[in-house]
Amino acid sequence: MADQSNIYVGVAGYFGKPDHSGRVGVFRRGSLANAKGSGDWQHVLGTVQAFTVFVHPNDPSTVFAGTNDGVWRSTDSGATFRRTDFPDNKKEVWSFLVDSRDPRRIFAGASPIDVYRSDDGGASWRKLPNPGMATHCKGPFASRVMRLVQHPKRPDEIYAALEINGVMRSTDSGETWSDCSAGLIKLAELPHLQSKIVSDTTAEGMLDSHAVTINPADPDAVIAAMRMGLFRSADQGRTWQDMEVGRFSPTTYGRDIKVSVVEPNTLYSALSVAASSHDGGLYRSGDGGQSWKRFDKVQVHGTIMSIGLHPRDAAQVYIGARYDGEVFGTQDGGATWQAMPLPGEVQHIYSITCG
Repeated sequence: MADQSNIYVGVAGYFGKPDHSGRVGVFRRGSLANAKGSGDWQHVLGTVQAFTVFVHPNDPSTVFAGTNDGVWRSTDSGATFRRTDFPDNKKEVWSFLVDSRDPRRIFAGASPIDVYRSDDGGASWRKLPNPGMATHCKGPFASRVMRLVQHPKRPDEIYAALEINGVMRSTDSGETWSDCSAGLIKLAELPHLQSKIVSDTTAEGMLDSHAVTINPADPDAVIAAMRMGLFRSADQGRTWQDMEVGRFSPTTYGRDIKVSVVEPNTLYSALSVAASSHDGGLYRSGDGGQSWKRFDKVQVHGTIMSIGLHPRDAAQVYIGARYDGEVFGTQDGGATWQAMPLPGEVQHIYSITCG
């Protein structure tokens, strides 16, 4: 049976650069395995900016878009989207998580820092109690909940990556949160881990979290992708260790990190020069992050913002770079790559997913 999966890309504006004319929202096309029949991009949502796109892991016909106006949902594999019953108008949504125990329970992370929960498959949402995180770093935008991840063996335990405010952890399914940033700030005492661009603190780079994940093969280790690289905690976020990805990559700005659903202990990380850059690479680790090798065979012209892993076929991997609508993919495990640029003028890619 032919693979009927789709690739989705979320496009939005960028605060740090005057936006050129171009479209925003969600774009969709068939995956590479299905490209002969549906290889053209479709602009399926264009009325809002899309910071993240998420395919429900149990139902690929259900697709969520985190936008500058709450949560939008598709129940027809992205052909159409409608705004959900989301309580706060014009709230930016940056991340999603499906509860492993109940596929109808979904979490959404927002900016300014808030977490929402749906118990009906994403049709309606309620705001959970405010996490109450201290502001460690004041920047030109409100801190964002960039990624949510659930512990595979303790499902009440959830971690959140905060841009630019570190990492937080909940042990009661998001009702309360604790700050996991003290160890990150401690690492920022090291000169090579100091960075100050938009604030008055040199710990800024160690608080600039973009993604967090947990490897099921090593469930008590949390890995965060940050401006200063990749960092690991084996004690629930109390302390952090530098994974020293610079030993393997000349670029260390960590924008995304994901674990393969199909191949345990296999991780992918997007490493670039900076948030606004014209270079970067996709790196793969087959040993849980102890070592890394360059995986892609392309030259991007913008920061690699997001990685899309096929949920059933480990050979299919996709990346989206910030500028010029650059999308690349492989369906043969990285041996060959295909360019799939978004059509016409678009603004900035933030998210890519497949399902």
